[in-house]
Amino acid sequence: MYAIVEIAGKQYKVEKDKTIAVDLLEAKDEETIAIDKVMMLVDGDRVLVGQPYLSNVEVKAKVGGVVRGKKVRGIKFRKRKNYTRTLGHKQPYTSITIVDMSVK
Repeated sequence: MYAIVEIAGKQYKVEKDKTIAVDLLEAKDEETIAIDKVMMLVDGDRVLVGQPYLSNVEVKAKVGGVVRGKKVRGIKFRKRKNYTRTLGHKQPYTSITIVDMSVK
C-alpha cells in the first residue's frame, strides 16, 4: 500500500514505515502529525484518486527531527580581476516516518 501526499506544497510517494525528508516543518521531535492532503491511495488492486484530495483517507507520520541535505556549492567569479569566492549551503529538512495509513 502506498499513497501520494502533499506536504508543504510538494508531492511525495509514501509507504508505511518509510522515512522521508520534507521541507522544514514547524513540528517538534517525536510529535505525531496527521497529513490530510492525500491525492491518491493504492492498496493492491484498489486505487482511490482524489479531485484534488481524498477526504476519507488520513496518513499519520512521526517527526524524527531536523536533518541537513547535501552541500550545494556555488562560486562567484570575475574574469581578469583575480577574484573568486566559493559559497556553500546545506538545506535543513524535517525527517518524518510514516506510521499509519487509514481509510475512514
